[in-house]
Amino acid sequence: MPSYRSIQEECCEANRALPATGLVDLTFGNVSVADRALGVFAIKPSGVDYDKLRPEDMVVIDFAGKLVSGTLRPSSDTPTHRGLLLAFEGIRSVVHTHSRNAVAFAQAGIDLPCFGTTHCDYFNGAVPVTRALTPAEVAGDYEWATGEVIVERFATLNALEVPAVLVRNHGPFAWAASGAKAVETALALEIVADLAIKTLALRPHTPPAPAYLLDKHFYRKHGAAAYYGQPG
Repeated sequence: MPSYRSIQEECCEANRALPATGLVDLTFGNVSVADRALGVFAIKPSGVDYDKLRPEDMVVIDFAGKLVSGTLRPSSDTPTHRGLLLAFEGIRSVVHTHSRNAVAFAQAGIDLPCFGTTHCDYFNGAVPVTRALTPAEVAGDYEWATGEVIVERFATLNALEVPAVLVRNHGPFAWAASGAKAVETALALEIVADLAIKTLALRPHTPPAPAYLLDKHFYRKHGAAAYYGQPG
């Protein structure tokens, strides 16, 4: 039987990091981490306090949705995580929170605009909001349908360049190549949501940052020509 300890440890560490970021209230947040070679992912167990989490508590699910390791019930958002991991190649980790400023945009049904370089550093353009789920989608396989509306919203977007979404009436999901980076992306999303709310309060019709500034800041940190930070 393969060992899942590595992704369980990474997943546990990322979930335990959430409270210190201020991104979660109560137990409203979860992180998954995948091993694509094995076709599985680890995810937080449902409703367990973050400070009580241990690596062995992380529930392991295969990409077909079958439980392969663990005795606890996985997060209720597991089907959404699975859908995103299946749809977005190049990511290994998904974070879902109910962080307050990002939720405000999700509840208002408004894309999170890119007003400045703080946003440009992480997201190549506005962070999109999905359409609302239909009554049939909510009554059916709700969490899987949540993933489907996210994937639908990204039909013309690059999920590696805009690594987050706002689910209408619900909240944010973010993703990255590691658990730690996904949590960082979720934190960056909350920061820029806070800045956007304050910007719009000061000037309701603030225009977005110009495309040339967005390109400069995003691509100096991402892609083959990136020069921010240290090599390697």
